[in-house]
Amino acid sequence: MVLAQKAILLSAVLSLAFLPWPGVGAPVEAASTDKPVSFRNDVMAVISRAGCNAGACHGNATGKGGFKVSLRGEDPAGDYLVMTRELFGRRVNPQIPDDSLLLLKATAKLAHEGGKRFGPDTEEFRILHRWIVDGATDDGETAPKLVSLEVTPREEFLGEPRWRTQIQATARYGDGTSRDVTRLAVYESANPLVTPALDGSVSADKPTETTVLVRYLDQQQPVRLAFVAERPDYKWNATKPANFVDEQIFAKLRRLKLNPSPPVADETFVRRLYLDLTGAPPTSEEAKAFLADKRRDKRTRLVDELMERPEFATFWALKWADLLRIDERPLDKKGVQAFHHWLQRAFSDNMPMDRFAREIVAGRGSTYDSPAANFYRANRDPTMRSEAIAQLFLGTRLQCAQCHNHPFDRWTQNDYYGWAGVFSQIDYKVIENKRRDDNDSHEFVGKQVVVSGRSGDMKHPKTGKVVPAKMLGDTSGGSDDRDRLDRLAEWITSPKNPFFAQSQVNRIWFHLMGRGIVDPIDDFRATNPPSHPELLDQLTTEFVKSGYSLRHIVRLIVASKAYQLSSEPNDTNADDETNFSRNLIRRLSAEQILDAQTQVTGTPVEFTGYPIGTRAAEVGGVQAMRARRRMTEGDRYLDLFGRPPRLLTCECERSNETSMGQAFQLISGPLINGQLSAKENRLTALLKSGRTDEQIVEELYWTTLTRPPNDKERATTSSLLAKAPDKRAALEDVTWALLNSKEFILRH
Repeated sequence: MVLAQKAILLSAVLSLAFLPWPGVGAPVEAASTDKPVSFRNDVMAVISRAGCNAGACHGNATGKGGFKVSLRGEDPAGDYLVMTRELFGRRVNPQIPDDSLLLLKATAKLAHEGGKRFGPDTEEFRILHRWIVDGATDDGETAPKLVSLEVTPREEFLGEPRWRTQIQATARYGDGTSRDVTRLAVYESANPLVTPALDGSVSADKPTETTVLVRYLDQQQPVRLAFVAERPDYKWNATKPANFVDEQIFAKLRRLKLNPSPPVADETFVRRLYLDLTGAPPTSEEAKAFLADKRRDKRTRLVDELMERPEFATFWALKWADLLRIDERPLDKKGVQAFHHWLQRAFSDNMPMDRFAREIVAGRGSTYDSPAANFYRANRDPTMRSEAIAQLFLGTRLQCAQCHNHPFDRWTQNDYYGWAGVFSQIDYKVIENKRRDDNDSHEFVGKQVVVSGRSGDMKHPKTGKVVPAKMLGDTSGGSDDRDRLDRLAEWITSPKNPFFAQSQVNRIWFHLMGRGIVDPIDDFRATNPPSHPELLDQLTTEFVKSGYSLRHIVRLIVASKAYQLSSEPNDTNADDETNFSRNLIRRLSAEQILDAQTQVTGTPVEFTGYPIGTRAAEVGGVQAMRARRRMTEGDRYLDLFGRPPRLLTCECERSNETSMGQAFQLISGPLINGQLSAKENRLTALLKSGRTDEQIVEELYWTTLTRPPNDKERATTSSLLAKAPDKRAALEDVTWALLNSKEFILRH
């Protein structure tokens, strides 16, 4: 007999030895006369509550210590077999319940890497012990099925000193019964400063906000809690709302006893608006003209003016080029140009965002002649396509559901593979591929045609059965013989689809306000609720009514008082990062810094594969023949400052963090030094203009920081220039100092 057969036989024999046989070897304790413990509704809940089936413990893909159960209890039938029958996984002993590893390990009476999970005097121990004593049976056929979980409160603002609340959890079952499961639920806080107790009570030691995820079996609900400082002298700093955006933002601030920062000055507003809408600061002339304008509606007028500029289309095309993975490696240079120009035209023409999405998700044909088809050229397998479309247009992260039911969302593996099946019939006609590296299967150089076939389905990895193609969250159950991508394009942008409009509005809000109403912005789920749900709903309704107009939502947001708040904190909102009580300061993006630096110095930058004079925001791809030609200083600069490699369909790939390498680049890097010392640059023009030292300083400050120098700055810098033996070198030093200032690097 081979070793594998012996192991199977041994497992079977040993499993029988541990079963309570009728009339023989009765359990050491008599079966309880109370209502029996349910494996499905009690034991599985205790396993989750103790953390045994968490990803870091026995719910890991390979388990721990020879014991593996399903992640967060998604497969109770399989877990039952493992705990009671499996040779190395069995953890119960109905003959001698007290010797069950399930109890000995959890109470740390035997060495346990996970430590003590509960004591022998706890409800958890009592449930497991009774279940084993009563025969360790599976009541999968008789246990009432959990259909919903209700929690109270769903949202609460707790004023100091009553920084404590009690969460109650009630399970509703398919047989119409309900049960208080507060003691069996799991409580997880999104804020590390707030730790819920085992009994569902939640308290805090300082003002803060959190979302507590309440989980019982396969149901979960979020609870939003705000712990509000007392502030006995608090008085609302009354600010008249400009629109419904302010009404919602200010209403919550008032409940939190936070006052918004004051309105921003014109100098800061014009710089902020130019950076947000065009990707570069205003010129000296543009900024001065705005400040000289005395019309009351000049801010609104400027918004409309900037959205008509080609720079607006280019800058917003850059944002989507990141998300759509526009890069030379999978698309080749011609494909990049076609797709990038299509994006620019779409934003220049104010293409409705529903049409924008439809053209991408249904894009087929030659990737040179049908630019939107390049999306599928870059995403070459069904799971990659399905995850990307879900993240881009539905605000949903599905990756976790590929291997198991999503632990934080409602999506199952069936949902995942049914959704992937929508994309499984896409195929390619590779007309030619002149790639330089035969070992790089992701490199394509040459024409391709994206086609949609009539065959190809996804199989469930566990069952091996075909999972019917299905739109994500679609419960209609109807069949449709139309092309899958055509159906997808129609379904995604349907007004009945709750995901599309919300996710797009949230993305626009993020780019203007620095943080999403739902954050991360592409992670919509019940367990990651919006900070301002009513505001998100109103913006979504407005978006749909406007015909899915990007510009309409941009105009509405930037017209709000909330957008136009200063970044200076007051004594109430210094710690607020989530409620938009002040402008969130953030570092300029790689392209913004370089284009601003180029605008200040008047010295163009070279990028590989693009003509000199191309703005950083106009560069279509990110790896233009990088492996085959030299990288320019402009390319290195953008990479160093966080330009994404476009390997993922996610805003998270772009980095606006600071680093020592960036500091050295700004302090002594070859690019900034070359721009400052160039013979024919802005500094040369200023010195030849015949202006006084004070006038040169004035112009330099307006050009670099969008404001005049204050009295001290003007006097100090003018004196430096006047006394310098080499005025050109001194002017380079002054400009260098301004380009290295926080005021230049940051968007206020």
